[in-house]
Amino acid sequence: MKSKPVLRVTSKLLIPAIMLFALYVQFHGDFGPGGGFQAGVIFASAFILYALIFDIDTARKVVPAWMMRVGLASGLLLYAGVGVVGLLLGGKYLDYSVLADNPVIGQHLGITLIEFGVGVTVASAMITIFYLFAGQGRQPEDS
Repeated sequence: MKSKPVLRVTSKLLIPAIMLFALYVQFHGDFGPGGGFQAGVIFASAFILYALIFDIDTARKVVPAWMMRVGLASGLLLYAGVGVVGLLLGGKYLDYSVLADNPVIGQHLGITLIEFGVGVTVASAMITIFYLFAGQGRQPEDS
């Protein structure tokens, strides 16, 4: 599949920039527009671009299905775990102020962790959905 050299070179330049922008949106979300959902979609778009340019089978080798299952589960567990830690520290579920001695620092820590969990879950879900639609008509590989 060497028939797309311009697209391949351009995507190799764009994919790192897209991922870097996703990290910016992820960690800038509590100071301005953005957050976990937006960052997850942007991050997944980099992998989807990779799959569209370099072939779905190559993309499945880079990001296999088991990695997406781990991402889905760990993002959800991080989100729920922050809430449970808040309960264990004497606050309400998802009450971030009890996560640190200073309530403002606790709020910032809690939001950062929650948004990271959302970002991981959304990115994993978007890539999984893409893999499912891209692989219609054939058996899914569980590698």
